[in-house]
Amino acid sequence: MTEAPNAAAPHHMPWFMTAPGETDGLLVGMLIFLIIVIVVVGNLYFQLHALPERRAHHTNKAQMEVVAVLALLALFTHQHIFWIIALLLAFVQLPDFSTPLNSIADSLDSLVNGRRPRMLQSERDAEPALEGTPPPLTPEGEATDAPARRLLEKDVSHA
Repeated sequence: MTEAPNAAAPHHMPWFMTAPGETDGLLVGMLIFLIIVIVVVGNLYFQLHALPERRAHHTNKAQMEVVAVLALLALFTHQHIFWIIALLLAFVQLPDFSTPLNSIADSLDSLVNGRRPRMLQSERDAEPALEGTPPPLTPEGEATDAPARRLLEKDVSHA
């Protein structure tokens, strides 16, 4: 049973007007469109927010961690200055001060304790083994491995 429209209503109803009890197609379409826009804009926001962290992956570890902390502060506090500082810090290459200082500290330690400085594995492999050189010793004066002990015992027995 269809009801007749009111006499005061216009004769031509717009396409988006729905009859009572029917599903509003425009409302459903706009709801789907709104959900898609929110997801896309949110994704773009997080991609933009992660820009300093992605850029900082090409720097040293300490700088990357500082940039990550600043980016998280910007995300949770909504203070944009943290994100700007993180972005600037990510694009600036800070010099590596720790490697030369660690090398100086190792060299001074070896001079004070009278032992050879620590060497990287690649430097140890490249170092030629000399015949008759004494093997490395522990602080107690014992050889560190079995072949070295035999070499020491052989040198002691010849004396």
